[in-house]
Amino acid sequence: MVGQSANRTMRGRALLGTQLKRFHREFRRQNPVEHDLAVVLQSVEYPANVGSAFRIADAVRVTELVLTGLTPTPPHGTVVKVARKKDRVVPWRYEQDAAVALSELREFGYRIFALEIAEGSRPYYEVNWPQRTCVVVGHEDHGITRATLAMCDEAVFVPMWGKGQSLNAHVALAVVLYHIRYVGIEHP
Repeated sequence: MVGQSANRTMRGRALLGTQLKRFHREFRRQNPVEHDLAVVLQSVEYPANVGSAFRIADAVRVTELVLTGLTPTPPHGTVVKVARKKDRVVPWRYEQDAAVALSELREFGYRIFALEIAEGSRPYYEVNWPQRTCVVVGHEDHGITRATLAMCDEAVFVPMWGKGQSLNAHVALAVVLYHIRYVGIEHP
């Protein structure tokens, strides 16, 4: 019983306001960003996924979020609401054709990874992520097009142990981007 009581006091209370800002600022100072990340959403059709992608992009400090094809853009009401104003701080642009965006990113030295279950894809945690990484996420039901997949250097996936075949597009994106950020942090 003493051990349980000690654990409760060690957890303390949740940080809010200024304390929370200081906590994050100190963490960022001790763990600087080591990867340059770009994300391309290829016809991610559901506005809630797009808004969530903006929040994730902000959280992991994505260099650029590129919305392509059918992907709704701000000021779409649901995108903006779910993004919680992160569409105002995350660098983003719309490009009709994903191929144009990927060609430009490649010219800037990005290695391009499809987040897709495809022939030859491997688990995201087996990749040695390069300094400049672009992750491509496709349509919720149809995935990444064959043409776009052919432009990618490699395909990665998030393993599924349950009966489901995949995660929601923005959830899978969060898993992979946080992993990339995590492996970039030196651990004791």
